[in-house]
Amino acid sequence: MAETGRDLYDSNMLRASDPVRNYSLYGESEHLPDVLHCETIAERSVLHDWELAPHRHDRLHQLLLLRTGGGMTRLDDRELTLPPGALVNVPPHAVHAFTFEPGTQGLVVTLADAMLDELLGRDPEVRRVLSRGWVAEAGAEVDDVMSQLAREYAQLSPGRALVLRGLVATLLGRTARVANSADPVAQNMAKSYLLHRFETLLEAHFREHWRVEDYARVLAVSPTHLSRVTRAATGGPASRLIDARVIREARRQLAFTHLSVTSIAGTLGFVDPAQFTRVFTRVTGHSPRAFRGRLATRSRAAGAT
Repeated sequence: MAETGRDLYDSNMLRASDPVRNYSLYGESEHLPDVLHCETIAERSVLHDWELAPHRHDRLHQLLLLRTGGGMTRLDDRELTLPPGALVNVPPHAVHAFTFEPGTQGLVVTLADAMLDELLGRDPEVRRVLSRGWVAEAGAEVDDVMSQLAREYAQLSPGRALVLRGLVATLLGRTARVANSADPVAQNMAKSYLLHRFETLLEAHFREHWRVEDYARVLAVSPTHLSRVTRAATGGPASRLIDARVIREARRQLAFTHLSVTSIAGTLGFVDPAQFTRVFTRVTGHSPRAFRGRLATRSRAAGAT
């Protein structure tokens, strides 16, 4: 396991179509060399002067618990403080970066997305809560199960894989409770398998600019019914979720790459860069260039402090 662990974060690949660096943990395989991976924050961060540059993982989900020390994280275009006791949820595809105070202690648990599919296949509400990046106060229950998981991971005892899977299921359930307590939107989400299927399709086709009618046709419902379901769960029609997914990726590209606005528009399926600018401005209230300028100003101000 020591040899495997040393290679987990070092197999980096940068796809020509995706300028944000992808770290290939476990080779980004659906079949991990172990049930999961668990290590301390210091184990990895000390090798990089306690700073991990912006990157993302295509098929891996991470949970990070700070116990002592502190730091900052970037989750997509947000900068969030990490006090002691913070729990960080990092879903697949989320661009993230960390800066820790030297000596920070805590745990990082890495799971294959396929494991979440297996464990949460019949619980789309929990899967939906875990599909967004966030920071919240972990609480004693999450800390306790992560401690149990770390101890079990470190030993080779009979039934180890079975026990680890059970602890992962418990950890995911308690993590979802933390999110529900911290996020009023998550508390009010409707229990809807249709919404889960819509979000899965949206993730696959948002670059193709499918309309509400296109998603509704594949889901075998009317556009009106689809929007009624999304409005009950999120407060907005299906069209708003479609725009939000495109804009979330645009924010990532503007924040973490040096691509021109025209190039970003192209990666998101816009033939006309002006149309991309209009959509981005309508949704965010700022043009893409103004948004990038605000980020640069904020970064300079943070560097001066």
